[in-house]
Amino acid sequence: MSSHTKWKQSGNGNQELSMEFRPRQATMLTQGADTDQEPTRPTWSRQIEFTLAGIGCAVGLGNVWRFPYLCYRSGGGAFLVPYLLMLVVLGIPLLYMELTVGQYTRRGPVLALATVCPLLKGVGIASVAISFIMCTYYNVVITWALYYLFSSFQAPLPWQNCNNTWNTPNCTNHATNSSYSSTASQEFFKYKMLEQTSGVEDTGVLRWDLFLILILAWILIYFCIFKGVKSTGKVVYFTALFPYVILIALLINNAQLPGALEGIKFFIVPVWDELLSVEVWVNAAAQIFNSIGIGFGSLMAMSSYNDFNNNILKDTLSISIINSITSILAGFVIFSAFGYMSYLQGIPVSDLAVDGPGLVFVVYPQAFANMPVAQLWAVLFFFMLLCLGLDSEFAMVEVMVTSLMDQFYKDVIHVFKKKELFVLAVCFVACLFGIPCVMQVGIYVFQLMDHYTAIVSIMFLAFFEVMATCWIYGVKRLSANLEEMNGHKANIFFRLCWLIVAPVILIFSIIQFKPARYGEYVFPPWGQGVGWIIALASIIWIPLGAIHTLWVLPGSIMEKYSLTHPNHSIKVFQSLSWPQVYTITHLGVQAASANICERMDHSQEHHEFQCGTVTGCHLCSESGLKAVSGLTTKWKQLGTTATSSRQCKLTEWCQWMR
Repeated sequence: MSSHTKWKQSGNGNQELSMEFRPRQATMLTQGADTDQEPTRPTWSRQIEFTLAGIGCAVGLGNVWRFPYLCYRSGGGAFLVPYLLMLVVLGIPLLYMELTVGQYTRRGPVLALATVCPLLKGVGIASVAISFIMCTYYNVVITWALYYLFSSFQAPLPWQNCNNTWNTPNCTNHATNSSYSSTASQEFFKYKMLEQTSGVEDTGVLRWDLFLILILAWILIYFCIFKGVKSTGKVVYFTALFPYVILIALLINNAQLPGALEGIKFFIVPVWDELLSVEVWVNAAAQIFNSIGIGFGSLMAMSSYNDFNNNILKDTLSISIINSITSILAGFVIFSAFGYMSYLQGIPVSDLAVDGPGLVFVVYPQAFANMPVAQLWAVLFFFMLLCLGLDSEFAMVEVMVTSLMDQFYKDVIHVFKKKELFVLAVCFVACLFGIPCVMQVGIYVFQLMDHYTAIVSIMFLAFFEVMATCWIYGVKRLSANLEEMNGHKANIFFRLCWLIVAPVILIFSIIQFKPARYGEYVFPPWGQGVGWIIALASIIWIPLGAIHTLWVLPGSIMEKYSLTHPNHSIKVFQSLSWPQVYTITHLGVQAASANICERMDHSQEHHEFQCGTVTGCHLCSESGLKAVSGLTTKWKQLGTTATSSRQCKLTEWCQWMR
């Protein structure tokens, strides 16, 4: 079915929309059909699979090395105060918001955010860009974990002493207060695995063994997600739960080591003066975003596969609270090892040199070297890191695949024939972008990408996501959507956090920007410039999306601007087992209100109507349906042909395609 739309002048001087209907070829919409039409969206086999996948997405390497490191650098227990406060006023409310949008719209972040706010449709594109950038270098950490895992089968462990070819004269088996000495584990990480150069100015050469392991890591990712949520849902039963077994086992073991109590005291006893530092509060906010995954689009994409009436608040609390408990559990594990190391070296816990990835790949291997059955603990620990990394990587790749499939389904199927081949192409391209991180300069590239993506870009993105959802679409409409799904609206606490608290914290965090650094190494100005280019690769889509929306809409500037604001909530057909969001796509712009629908020229190239109701937009009205059936155009849904509007309204799912 197609429509030809014309603008004509009415008697009062206003433009009116006239439409002519003519039939187009319709095709069967059946689950798993070999067609270029979009099939019924799959759902999780069991709802627990989404909860586990969400926990796996949130719980990752950041819980094991980023959280303890920030806690260590911020004076120990003092970091827990802003961290827990940010969890309550920032993490839980914004995760609740994202899951609501994803579950209600049944779409990935691009189409979901374009639906609630066409003006800021670029926010969804930016979230996909951030997820893609992060998955390229995040898998490098998985590569390091695999490298250490393979090395852990050696006896003795290669980082256990200084009698290796890569060791320098400054290597000592037990560190001292001297700034000129280095431990065996530090030199294994720096000179054996990374073959690290002196700075970003010296690129060095490709580390071929790391490159081959990087390829292996991407092969693992592909075979875990190539079937979509049906395969990912099964894998997460293991990858989401196994790390807790290892963390608890490590904690029991570490708590019995001499000096462990001193490390734990450093972790839980606050240094209150540190709370006066603005950087501590900004770091706490950034850790909440990075740890839970707010703004990356991953959880929004995953929630789009939920049952429409799934309890969103329960999943929100489960994911966010379990994530924070995991961080604190990892803190006890890591700081008990710190205490043991300080006991062996005869120095205070505060003098241990740790930074970024070194927390996992330097400090903990050194602790293993002095434990009984060192190889066993090393294998278990790095296998746990592998599981944590894979869980987060699943989510970041899935958001890329889901968003592209939502937006360009027919084009993707036309080119790749099968979704599995498309997923393979995404993994291949991401692997290529990760190559700079497995060169000898890789650690510096990694740090630039991590800082300017996971801290800088995500703050900008989260701010505009809150603006699009809570200010432009509106808290009132969002609460109504929530009530439609779960039978209750958002309470006053969530509304205040969405409207006031979250935007203020995000603006404050953006203002307090600090340049990237790696340990004591300071990046040159051109290096910081490269970092900003990395940041712009994602956030540039926000203004570009707004410009494109205003460009394609008719009318004056003010009329264009008014058309980007929905004048009512998105409508769904509540009796459907899989309710469809009522959207119109026009040259990449989504109309979320009748006002936009009636003003847009639908004679242009691409438009798609998803009909779950007979009220609202003009072309999905009762008259529109009758016009369709009058021209004998067939409606296809779940293998059944509906030849009338009445039949269409009674079916579980109908779609009008060109």
